[in-house]
Amino acid sequence: MTEPLRVAFVTGTTPDRWARSWREQRRGRLELVPVDEADQEAVVRRGDVDMALVRLPIDTEGLHCVRLYDEQPVVVAGHEHLVSAADTVTLADLADEQLVRPHRSGWLPAAEQLVWPVMSEPEAIETVAAGTGIVLVPMSVARLFQRKDVVRRDVTDLPPTTIALVWRRDRDDDTTQAFVGVVKGRTANTSRH
Repeated sequence: MTEPLRVAFVTGTTPDRWARSWREQRRGRLELVPVDEADQEAVVRRGDVDMALVRLPIDTEGLHCVRLYDEQPVVVAGHEHLVSAADTVTLADLADEQLVRPHRSGWLPAAEQLVWPVMSEPEAIETVAAGTGIVLVPMSVARLFQRKDVVRRDVTDLPPTTIALVWRRDRDDDTTQAFVGVVKGRTANTSRH
């Protein structure tokens, strides 16, 4: 029996639609592996997985990278927070707020935090639900961990994050290219060109 194609994915990405197409095309065994965003690049480089759905930016030296889609950034806050009164917000609107975990953009509010607690996305959203601070996450993450006691609002001047499929350059075989084809919408009867 052949080894499965192991594809890692970070929270909020949607590997199921491609896994379904992979199975429908009877391409072989596929194993989906959830990973933390902090480990998304390392698992590919170490060879723990064959490919990964990652949130850019990462160092793509020595990796193939196919950009797939962008995600809208949102702020999540307790349902009684001031942001609940707005339809959208800007970073200036959030300047005096306390972030409960750093945002990948490097943006910090005016009230600079010195110590960042190590928190997963669900823990950060639970913290803001309790009325402590805010968290900036992609819309897909906010939807995944939606709760009745929080609100989410688009942050209009924060750049979107990009989801991409990456794999090592030395692992560019037919199976890998078949999965790339599935992700790009090719069927078993279409070519790579």
